Amino acid sequence: MKTAPPLSGKTPDRRWLRRALIALAIAALAVIGWQANALLKSDDPTSNYQFTTIARGDIEDVVTATGTLQPREYVDVGAQVSGQLQKIHVQVGSEVQAGDLLAEIDSTVYLSRVDASRAQLRNQRAQLKEREANLALAQIQFRRQTALRAEDATAEENLQTAEASLKSAQASLEALRAQIEQTESTLRGDEANLQYARVISPMAGTVVSISARQGQTLNTNQQAPIILRIADLSVMTVRTQVSEADVGRLYPKMQAYFTTLGGQNKRWHGKLDQIEPTPTTTNNVVLYNALFDVPNPDARLMTDMTAQVFFVVAQAKDVLQIPMGALQQRGGGRNATDRNDTGNANTQRSRQPSGGSDGAPRTRQATVRVLEANGKIAERTIEIGVTNRIVAQVVSGLSEGEKVVSGLTGSAPKQGGGGGSGVPRQMMGGPRL
Repeated sequence: MKTAPPLSGKTPDRRWLRRALIALAIAALAVIGWQANALLKSDDPTSNYQFTTIARGDIEDVVTATGTLQPREYVDVGAQVSGQLQKIHVQVGSEVQAGDLLAEIDSTVYLSRVDASRAQLRNQRAQLKEREANLALAQIQFRRQTALRAEDATAEENLQTAEASLKSAQASLEALRAQIEQTESTLRGDEANLQYARVISPMAGTVVSISARQGQTLNTNQQAPIILRIADLSVMTVRTQVSEADVGRLYPKMQAYFTTLGGQNKRWHGKLDQIEPTPTTTNNVVLYNALFDVPNPDARLMTDMTAQVFFVVAQAKDVLQIPMGALQQRGGGRNATDRNDTGNANTQRSRQPSGGSDGAPRTRQATVRVLEANGKIAERTIEIGVTNRIVAQVVSGLSEGEKVVSGLTGSAPKQGGGGGSGVPRQMMGGPRL
């Protein structure tokens, strides 16, 4: 009796074929789904664009610069006389008042000079009394000889001798008085040098540095040696360097603020006081120094701190804003026109008021593409105010919550011009106003 051959050899081939058919069916469904999705997207023109919703916020147009902090008032206290620095009575950080004793210089030599001048002055004053007595005697003798000569009781020669003696006594007295004045002047100088041996604080403030050491010999014959520096840290001066491209946008009394590296984003505010007319050139870059003061009541600001400074050219608070990339550039090369355009665009922007009692800033026109309620995209002309490199203030033409085209999606075809349904090429870079 014959038996049927086993079927185990054909079973794996049938399983492999079944799996391959299932995989092909899944791939076909994926392709169909992808094509359907692409077809649906092609029917929706808004799928090619990126949109931004109009919202409220604060806008600042600023000029940035880097600066350093220095005390507004400080003085380098030096030695006015030579000698050994015997004692320094303060330390760095000490608070001093005007008239406080800061240091002492060896005064032995100056004290001896004062003593010598005083002794010489006492001697001359004693001589003065003697010569005053001689003058009085000469006057008496001259009057006697004059009376005797009137009665022809003495010779003419005796009268002449008495007169000469009187004049000699007067001249001697005047000479001694001049010597006394000279000695008194020398004494005043010696006493001043003796006082200079005690270094006194000329102002109230904080000792910020000490450059001399106790026991050091100071020589004032060549230059005035600096002992220490006192500064009033209650008001600091911010000294910034502004490039020549931005200095034209600055003006006196404009608002400014700055932050420090360790200030935890705290802002210190002030007003621009001065722009120095003489620039400094660093690596062929022309920089102008701009200075302003800032109160420092808690002494958190210290000397030589680095400050990131922002000069506020224009600002607007709680206003509608739109990204700069959403503004379309016009054919004339400008994307906004000033209603009161009497100069170049930079000048007009730099003189915009900061708001408040000064009035609203000048407005300019720009074109945007808006997503309307029916789902279509339409161009619209709007008015913008304060601008910076990122956003612009919407004065009119848009409402809060409206959506505007701000760019293209990654799958959208790039358009070469400004017409049709595409987005102008200039929109992608974001025009500068």
